[in-house]
This record gives sequence, C-alpha cells and structure tokens, in this order.
Amino acid sequence: MSQQRTEQSAQPEWSALAFTGVRVERPKVVVKADLLPAISVVSFVALVGIPLGLLWSWLAPPQRMRIVGGQTGELPLQMESWHRFDALAVFMLLGLAAGIGVGIVVWLMRERRGPVVLIAAVLGSALSAWLAMQMGLSFAGSSYAITDAPSVGEVVEAAPVLETGWVILAQPFTTALTYGMLAIWNSRDDLGRRLG
Repeated sequence: MSQQRTEQSAQPEWSALAFTGVRVERPKVVVKADLLPAISVVSFVALVGIPLGLLWSWLAPPQRMRIVGGQTGELPLQMESWHRFDALAVFMLLGLAAGIGVGIVVWLMRERRGPVVLIAAVLGSALSAWLAMQMGLSFAGSSYAITDAPSVGEVVEAAPVLETGWVILAQPFTTALTYGMLAIWNSRDDLGRRLG
C-alpha cells in the first residue's frame, strides 16, 4: 500500500492539457535565478518616484490664502480649500498610471515572469510612491516658498500638501493588479517563460 503511494507521488502532476493524454510536469517557481533581476527591478522601479514627485509638484494646484492678523495667521480664500483634495487626487491618479506602466513593463521581462519579480515590482512601487510623496512635497515647498514677510490682507499661494499617507498604496496595488491580469490573460503554466 505504501509502495503504491510513493509511486503515485513520484509521477508528475497532470497539467492543464491533461485531456490530450500528455503528461507534463508543472513548472516550479524559480527563486535563485530571479533574485538578482528582482533586486534590479526594486531599485529601478523605486527611482520612478523622483520624476513622479516632480510631475506632481507641477500639476498639483496651490492653495491661495489671505494673511490675517491675530492667532489664525492665514485663511484660505473661498473655494480654495478644495485644492487640498485636488492635490491628493492628482497624486493618486499619477500613482495609478505609474502602477499600470510598471506592471506592463515588468510583465514584458518574459524570461523572469513569476512571483519573485511580481513581489519585487510591488515593493519597488511602494518605495516609488513613498519617494514621490517625499520629493513632491519638497519640490512643491521650494516652488511656493514665501521669501518676504507678507503684510496683513495680502494673498499668498501655499504649497500643495498631501493630507494622508494612504495615497501611496495606489501605485503598488495597481502594479499587482495589472501584473495579475496579464498573468491570467496569459493562461500558461510557465507564464510564457520558455518562449523567451
């Protein structure tokens, strides 16, 4: 009885093409060979955050504020407080677009397709979004810096801000979703690695 079990476990698994009567071994996850390319993917994708932050600092609208006396200091003009949401929405849309682009470009690395490179792309996207947030706030702060002391009643432009850090999840989520959709669409056991 135990001999039959070992013979059954030694036989290769049936693939998705089992109805043809051909036994094919399912491909295994390659970790060792994909490790160095995965580190490269993390670092190159993370560097996408610098131009993303610069682009956000150009596109995000500043908030116009009126300088008032007393403890309040400055108050936003009417309807200008909506620009807080605009800056957040612009950053999220840039992250979604970058996530789609990263997912497609990493998928095109045919010889390295698999979970190792997917995890690397998601980690790199998370680093990229964090770097874009830090660099974007820095770029925007320097673009809208107030050099002279404003007088009471004067209108100044305040730099755009991101009021929540949760917005950085848009890029890695979209990267994983894009890569996953391409893997589902591919429908091959080895994701087409052998064809490369």
